[in-house]
Amino acid sequence: MGKDNHEGSGFFAGLLVGGILGAVAGLLFAPKPGKELRADLKHKGEEAFEGAKEFYEEAREKSRTILEDARERAETLRQEANRELADARTKARDLLKGAEAKAAGVVEEAKSEIKRVKGAVGAGVEAARQEFSKEEKTKA
Repeated sequence: MGKDNHEGSGFFAGLLVGGILGAVAGLLFAPKPGKELRADLKHKGEEAFEGAKEFYEEAREKSRTILEDARERAETLRQEANRELADARTKARDLLKGAEAKAAGVVEEAKSEIKRVKGAVGAGVEAARQEFSKEEKTKA
């Protein structure tokens, strides 16, 4: 799209410059009195100036359009990036909550296992005491 606009404006500029140069050459080489030649040159100069003004205004308007389009695209990209960032934050928060819940479950299981092991160790110690007390009674 940008290349087509550039080629079109280049063609128009070339056409404008070529027309001006052709008109000036035609006027300079045509056999006319000085007063008439000056009037023709003035007229062609005014036409060239008007053409240049029109070209400038078109170029200015096109640049405004391009700039506005770029601003709109940048704003759209910024908004999209903000949405993606918010989604990523939400997903990360959800993953963290899930990990915390799993970690809490593992901690509870570990506490339960520790209690069970303590109970088993306590029962083993108690059984060993009873066994030692039986041995001491039989020795005595």
